[in-house]
Amino acid sequence: MTNHTGTAQCTAVVGAGIIGLLTAWNLRLAGRAVTILDPAPASQATFAAAGMLAPISEVQYSQQQLWPLMSASRAEYPEAMAALSRAVRAETGYRETGTILLAADPGDRDAVAALVSVQRDHGMEVHSLSSSTLRRREPSLAPGVSRAWDVPSDHQVDPRRLAGALTEALSAELPAAGFPDAGPPAVWVHEPVSGVDRDGDAAVVTTCEGTELRCAAVVLSPGLGYGRIKGLPEQHPLPLRPVHGDVLRLRVPKSQLLPGETQPLGAVIRARVAGRAVYLVPRADGELIVGASSREDGLEGTHAGSVLELLEDAAAILPAVREMQLSEIVTRARPGTPDDRPYLGLLTENGGGTPGAPIVVATGFHRHGILLAPLGARLTTALVTGAELSVDDAALLEAMALSR
Repeated sequence: MTNHTGTAQCTAVVGAGIIGLLTAWNLRLAGRAVTILDPAPASQATFAAAGMLAPISEVQYSQQQLWPLMSASRAEYPEAMAALSRAVRAETGYRETGTILLAADPGDRDAVAALVSVQRDHGMEVHSLSSSTLRRREPSLAPGVSRAWDVPSDHQVDPRRLAGALTEALSAELPAAGFPDAGPPAVWVHEPVSGVDRDGDAAVVTTCEGTELRCAAVVLSPGLGYGRIKGLPEQHPLPLRPVHGDVLRLRVPKSQLLPGETQPLGAVIRARVAGRAVYLVPRADGELIVGASSREDGLEGTHAGSVLELLEDAAAILPAVREMQLSEIVTRARPGTPDDRPYLGLLTENGGGTPGAPIVVATGFHRHGILLAPLGARLTTALVTGAELSVDDAALLEAMALSR
């Protein structure tokens, strides 16, 4: 028996990873009544993500169309986190720690230096660090590091804390004085979505349990789940693929720390060791994130060789890793696209127009989902509400077009 819920005034958000949650929050701030559909919010790629906000450090060759998206979204983080912090007491996990690029040996040094040249040629702020300066800033690093560069504007956020803060903000009664235009608390439907379609001026979302939701708009942010939804998504297939990653979480024993310290590192470290990339992200609570592999081997479980390499490379940069507690190994699949750019845009019917309720797709954010979340959420909200886009925003949206 089908259960009918919701009204034609609500906006449905399908998928509650960081993109869906932040979009739902922006929609609520814009006055929308939001219903969020996900059987296990923030349990997929968001749960594994390290949360590096690194539009400079994560630059890769031949991805020039992605760079403006990364830089624009990074610039939105401080204001977005400040607004969220006004709504809830929960920590967002946002930290302005900066990032240090390291090369372990001369071969790695040449490869990193070549990429730094590209970054600087495009006006990105990257500074060389002398050995003495690096020792003062990060005395726990291995003494044999070949070379280092400072990227002061690349920071971090804890995706698990951020998801928790967004969940709290979406469910809370917001004070009218601080949020005069906000919509009501979100409705949560913990069921997988099986279909999305239009019925007249309304959009209809159906779940696998038979729940049917009629609403004024739909946001589709289900990651890899997009390809399993019937109806309009079937008419607009997207070339998404699973890119698995293994991420380690370690705990630092107090015996390794000086009084008052919680971490042997102050900044995020992105290193190249024997030709392989590894990163170390220090959390304020003493957790150290080490990652991440990038695999398309079809193995959904944890890859033993990747874990071994991550530990070896992390210890080569930070010897104290050998004495830490390995508290968690997480493996998740990220939604990859052919050019690593996400898909964001309106679904149309039969190739023309967007009659009735807007249905917006926001998926395929791959390894940049946390970084791109503020920009993706804001542009998705603009498409749902029909807000006018600036010339710059229109160009950014074009870079993520569904039809490219």
